[in-house]
Amino acid sequence: MFTIDEISALLDEAACEIPPELYGELNGGVNLLPDAKNHAADGLCVLGEYRHDGMGRYIVIYYGSICAIYPQLGRAEMKERLKKLLLHELTHHIESLAGEHGLDDKDRRDIERYMRGKRER
Repeated sequence: MFTIDEISALLDEAACEIPPELYGELNGGVNLLPDAKNHAADGLCVLGEYRHDGMGRYIVIYYGSICAIYPQLGRAEMKERLKKLLLHELTHHIESLAGEHGLDDKDRRDIERYMRGKRER
């Protein structure tokens, strides 16, 4: 298992591999919290979130959730997962700037599909 400092370093490395233009207007940056977070009522683990609120535009990554979902990954695999997660949240950011919600809609459909499957089991 990775420490929060190790995940922070891997997240920084992954972030540096993404074009800086994608971070435009992300005034709150990328924040790694020690918490694990579950989706409202269904217990689905939340790895990260894009937020646009009174604090600005920022991304939150949940260390506790990452450890719960990926306890077995090696360094290179973890960095790749973090990069994909960061790109996902940056896509939410870019869509928000453009007034679009395509990824929000896709995420909602994916959660609904997950919940239907969970109920059918």
